[in-house]
Amino acid sequence: MEETVNLNALLAVPVVLPMLGAGILLLLSAKRFRFLQFIATIGVLGVVLAAAIVMLINSLSGPIVLDMGGWAAPVGIVLVADRLATLMLVTSVTVTLLVLLYSVFQGVADGDKGAPSAIYYPAFLLLSGGVSNAFLSGDLFNIYVGFELLLAASFVLITMGGTQERIRTGTVYVIVSLVSSMIFLIAIGLTYAAAGTVNLAQLALRLPELDPGIQMILQVMLLIGFAIKAAIFPLSAWLPDSYPTASAPVTAVFAGLLTKVGIYAIIRTQTLLFPDGRLNDVIAGFAIAAMIVGILGAVAQKDIKRLLSFTLVSHMGYMVWGVVLGSTGGFSSTVFYAVHHITVQTTLFLVVGLIERRGGTTSMNKLGSLAAATPVIAALYLIPALNLAGVPPMSGFLGKLGLMEASAQRGTGLDWLLIGTGIVTSILTLYAVMRVWNMVFWQEPPEPLPENDCPKGMIGVAGALVAITLGLSVIANPLRHFTDDAASELLARAPYIAAVLPNEGERGGGISPEVTEESTEEPTPDPSVAPTIEPTEQATTPEGGTDE
Repeated sequence: MEETVNLNALLAVPVVLPMLGAGILLLLSAKRFRFLQFIATIGVLGVVLAAAIVMLINSLSGPIVLDMGGWAAPVGIVLVADRLATLMLVTSVTVTLLVLLYSVFQGVADGDKGAPSAIYYPAFLLLSGGVSNAFLSGDLFNIYVGFELLLAASFVLITMGGTQERIRTGTVYVIVSLVSSMIFLIAIGLTYAAAGTVNLAQLALRLPELDPGIQMILQVMLLIGFAIKAAIFPLSAWLPDSYPTASAPVTAVFAGLLTKVGIYAIIRTQTLLFPDGRLNDVIAGFAIAAMIVGILGAVAQKDIKRLLSFTLVSHMGYMVWGVVLGSTGGFSSTVFYAVHHITVQTTLFLVVGLIERRGGTTSMNKLGSLAAATPVIAALYLIPALNLAGVPPMSGFLGKLGLMEASAQRGTGLDWLLIGTGIVTSILTLYAVMRVWNMVFWQEPPEPLPENDCPKGMIGVAGALVAITLGLSVIANPLRHFTDDAASELLARAPYIAAVLPNEGERGGGISPEVTEESTEEPTPDPSVAPTIEPTEQATTPEGGTDE
């Protein structure tokens, strides 16, 4: 029992430790503590990554649940680590840690001018804690809390530097994020009014009993709120203007992680709460539009950052594609592609940061001949660029191939349209990234480029991420087996529900098993002392609902 409790307690580490660390680092805001901030941040993220890996290994035996404060679902808030959550967690923390190292090397090279401000490291930790909270939460409102933590941290990071352009685009980003949060919060309120709970496992049991029209309203509102955060067309217009203005490390971590939190929320709610798939054909239409409109926008760009931002919008369509299939193969391919895209998109933005540092700009019309000047950067760009386009046998190709196979197995007209759109998008993606390759690395620049050096530490971190993207192709077979199991677990729903509500199916016990065990070992109370009301009696209503 003690070993199980200790393992379950690991779920709090990715959420609590970064937030606690952020609070402490804010107290160490003096410039002389900047190096200590860096060491502490790396240490915290290292511990979080270790905990996430342990949870991923143990999730193979089924979902792991932590009852916050000792109160079990549906009374208390729970954290749930299943295969999907742990895989996304390990990927996100790995990327965050490497991006932070990249930014540190960049700051060291720039000296006092490039030194991060006192709130940079706390904001990074808060961002990591918010992402982890969203991935692990088994409660709709707690997912909302994770999104708000992301919003607070990302606004600080996206406007850091205080330039007029960053403030303008940061304001747009915040307004759009607040709108999506408002829609999400209204959806949570309506869900609680209709079902009497916001616990995901209990909602999975109660929502089917509601009127189909009410279910549809809740599903649409949740989808809209998540689609804005995931930048799914046509709710993606804010992204290409917001991301490119930030510094390279911030843009990289945003592009890699923030939209994936939105797609994760869509996967979780569509499988657990709305498994009937009534809106799948409609959502498929948005996936097709996202792929085509996004990649056409990328082809038209003259700036590398904006081009990659449009490819991000486009490739979110691939992840939505797998969701609408509603099959094990579809969800498995979506999860596989999400892991691939987090690493590849982050890598490309970091490499673009190297290009900007060496050439002084990200405008393709002003760059040229970088292949001769910096062949290492050329190689670091080419590998993830080809991976993004889906060139065999890289992970991008394998993820897209899985989506096409899943659609071909179903074989409807809509499926063949999705396959055709996916192929066209891949070809146009290859055209877009190779256009960058030709103009930036091979054409003659209109004017001589500045003789700027790129720190070896920055190149090393970018190289490590390139190695990880190649590693995904090497481990594609076991990774695909893992995502297959994750998809089966998602579609089965029963393992998740049973892990969260183990006692009585529809209702959890209200108190965690370890708390109950401890209470049975207490001595017999003195009869002269007035009895107290048990927590389950305080927290439940006579009708069997919950008082959250």
